[in-house]
Amino acid sequence: MEENAVIYEKREKVGVITFNRPHRLNAINEALLKGFIHQLLTAQKDPGVQSVIVTGAGRAFCAGEDLKETSSGKSFKQWTIEVDALQDVQRVILGLGKPLIAAINGYAVGGGLEFALSCDIRIAAEGATFGFPETSVGLTVTTAGTKLITQIVGLGKAKELILTGRFVDAKEALDIGLVNQVVTAEALLDQAMDMCRSINKRSSLAVKLSRIAIDQGMHASFEQILELEASHLLTCINSNEQQALVEKKLKTMQAGKVE
Repeated sequence: MEENAVIYEKREKVGVITFNRPHRLNAINEALLKGFIHQLLTAQKDPGVQSVIVTGAGRAFCAGEDLKETSSGKSFKQWTIEVDALQDVQRVILGLGKPLIAAINGYAVGGGLEFALSCDIRIAAEGATFGFPETSVGLTVTTAGTKLITQIVGLGKAKELILTGRFVDAKEALDIGLVNQVVTAEALLDQAMDMCRSINKRSSLAVKLSRIAIDQGMHASFEQILELEASHLLTCINSNEQQALVEKKLKTMQAGKVE
């Protein structure tokens, strides 16, 4: 098992998770999956962290399945363990309780693209590349990627990308809504940090509940989401944080400032 396949550091109130297998373009193996889950949980449990960034060391965000390891032979049991771990990543992200920003450098393909899709916001470097090569190597999308890509870019474009395995560059990714922003490689992490700072100025409780409502609203009925939103609003109103933030906002407005 590789040590430090995924590393974690805290910057200000931001947890930064970095895939750290640059010699393999941060391709997915058992060590990376276990490390990613561990570091997500570390960020989740850290009371000093309000938002989280995930990025990759070297020339890639994450190049998907490590085909070198796969070609050396995996037992059915090993594949079963890997599939369970891949899907556990998605479950942990759903329960993270904090915004997750993908800072995407280089390749984000296969499982790596699915990791990016699982994030709340995606910021890409100009040289980033995206795609689903699974069908070219006899595999399928695994980590709820079929659902996420459809929600993000629409049914027709999702089918095109998955069935053809065609890669898209950062510009096209922005055009189809796959990413939120494209910046220079040098500005990538700074832009992700700026996004986190903007989010961190807001109520942590309101941000957490809003994230839950958006995610659950994709699957809930209209009436169910109305009930959930009402419950969330009343939870916020009952919090001491809400009153303090209202008073702060009033003072800001009285000073002629808008945030």
